[in-house]
Amino acid sequence: MVQGIAAKDVTLRKLRQNFGIQISQNPAFFPEWLESFTSLNEGEYRLLDRVKTNFLELMEDPPILENTVKMVVLAPLLDLAGFYRRPFRIETETPIALEMKDEEAIIRGRIDVLVIKNQLWLLVIESKRSDFAVTRAIPQALAYMLSNSEIAQPTFGMITNGNEFLFLKTSQNEYANSQLFSLVNPNNELYEVLQILKHLGSKICI
Repeated sequence: MVQGIAAKDVTLRKLRQNFGIQISQNPAFFPEWLESFTSLNEGEYRLLDRVKTNFLELMEDPPILENTVKMVVLAPLLDLAGFYRRPFRIETETPIALEMKDEEAIIRGRIDVLVIKNQLWLLVIESKRSDFAVTRAIPQALAYMLSNSEIAQPTFGMITNGNEFLFLKTSQNEYANSQLFSLVNPNNELYEVLQILKHLGSKICI
């Protein structure tokens, strides 16, 4: 009998054993978060400052639940990145099923936000409550991204708990991550997060 495994319970070890996924040792594997970006305009800076202020205000009464993170932080970022307009399309709670043949099991879950460009996946976004460590969600996000592995195009991901942001990239059986961006830092690192989102949207020609 095939066993069902919740995506949130999967581990990196299980993904490596069943799908051969491993972290890339090539510094050039994930250049998209390091390349030169177009500068933001003054309106975007102001809006991002407001998003950070709103989040920090809410953090005075933690934790901030997942739906609040989506509303306060994620929704404005997706808007500023242009992902609500063509050629992009947004899906939420997209179901996935990833078969682990060696263990006769299927990983099941729902992608919080999926950005689609011209019918193909561009960005998988996993949102968590504010007291959930972003790094704990890496296996879950990778499982979602691996469910799109039949497509030759790389798949990108972003994990956020509202305070921290981590970008991922998978291509075939390799993955890599960006540095961890955080609103705790003195500068507003939402600037870099938005620049990366815009860069992915403009660079990936599908």
